[in-house]
Amino acid sequence: MSPTTPPTTPPTTPRPNFASDNWAPAHPEVMDAVVRANSGPVPAYGGDPYTHEAEALIKQHFGATAQPFFVFTGTGANVLSLESCIRPCDAIICSDTAHIYTSEWGAVERMTGSRILAIPAPNGKISATSVADMIPVQDGHAQVRPGVVSLTQATEYGTIYTPDEINAISHIAHERGLYVHMDGARLANAAAALGLSLSNVSTDCGVDVLSFGGTKNGAFCAEAIVFMNEHLARDFVLRRKQAMQLASKLRYMSVQFTALLTNELWLRNARHANAMAKRLSDGLAAIPGATITQLVQANEVFVAVPASAIRELDEVASLHVWNDANSELRLVCSFQTTQAEVDHFVSQAARIVAASR
Repeated sequence: MSPTTPPTTPPTTPRPNFASDNWAPAHPEVMDAVVRANSGPVPAYGGDPYTHEAEALIKQHFGATAQPFFVFTGTGANVLSLESCIRPCDAIICSDTAHIYTSEWGAVERMTGSRILAIPAPNGKISATSVADMIPVQDGHAQVRPGVVSLTQATEYGTIYTPDEINAISHIAHERGLYVHMDGARLANAAAALGLSLSNVSTDCGVDVLSFGGTKNGAFCAEAIVFMNEHLARDFVLRRKQAMQLASKLRYMSVQFTALLTNELWLRNARHANAMAKRLSDGLAAIPGATITQLVQANEVFVAVPASAIRELDEVASLHVWNDANSELRLVCSFQTTQAEVDHFVSQAARIVAASR
């Protein structure tokens, strides 16, 4: 076989995936949209008709005043959104489980120069009262001044803010001169779970800037920043380029959102992922020795199992150990998760946990 001949051995069948919805492939309808856009020259940097179509669709979902911009990554979306709201002398309020605080390797603090003020949130959610308590009476020079509140919808624990809860936080924030940012990496799952629109659970509730996730919902390289505050969007075209988040061939990112927002693909994907998580949670909850540790409201299941069971469970399906101290696992479902995968994992978990007790 010559050095350029590809191997003929097929790849091994991967384990079922419950580690993350990031592990799922792109949805076929998204890939089809990208292929259809791969025809002929069009203007670069967003001047193409594909990007204009995607922008119009986002405005349909979030309102005519929404100003959308496409970026490569969720971290990029969060950093640039928050940077738009604050100066380096300002601080960011969020939960102590927020992705910007725990999982982005300090990207927000490095790129904004701002300190993060984390609020303890055992269920992933912060409240209007806890936000108010984090805003100090300024004495002019001693205490850091918060400039923005960042919420995650759905939260890192898979719990969901109701519109009333977001409205209450937004009211406090705006009353005290703060902006509101939302990390909507799993916004679709939250909206699907509540039976509401994407805007009902985000921008309609006072959110000034939204990181609207595509990757966890079936895209492969596309996130959107949606500004509802015109002042915050000022000069964002320039800042996106400076931050290396502007694609020259932007059409390939834009059409991913066109696919998701056409024929309710975003909703179909989210409903399926949520339903699989509910099925998984119900099955695991019935196993003696397994304890569901958080409300299952979106597409994530948190379960504590005997520590001795984790290694064997990981051989059944990919998973994520969330908390070593109490042997808590995070299991995430996606549009690709099947009932057969869920039922097989539950049956194997019942056997493994029983043997570990």
